[in-house]
Amino acid sequence: MSNENKLRPEFQPGNNIAMKVPAFEFDKTVSFYKDILGYAIVKEDELSVAFDYDGKTLWIDKVEAISQTEIWLEIITDNVEAAVEYFEAKGIQRCDYIEKLPDGFNGFWISAPGNVVHLVSND
Repeated sequence: MSNENKLRPEFQPGNNIAMKVPAFEFDKTVSFYKDILGYAIVKEDELSVAFDYDGKTLWIDKVEAISQTEIWLEIITDNVEAAVEYFEAKGIQRCDYIEKLPDGFNGFWISAPGNVVHLVSND
């Protein structure tokens, strides 16, 4: 086993998938998942609706400043601090400016190749 593999944090898919949707498409997008597909709403407010997505949570978020939908994914790690160092060493861009995380939240945002945003956390 290489030295790098011994130091690499463990990663696995998280339970959250976010669709950042332009405001003008929000209602139609929510209706598609709710009315056409029949997915159950598990949480909602004026800017976000969360659906049960077969054990995962699909978040539909209304965003004023975008023109097309973006998909954001979640990665769970066993060691957030090691993940920061690992991604930095691999040249993966950290992008915490993209969306503020709650105070005390143990995680950070990265932009993977292809500009797919991922939340990396241990939650």
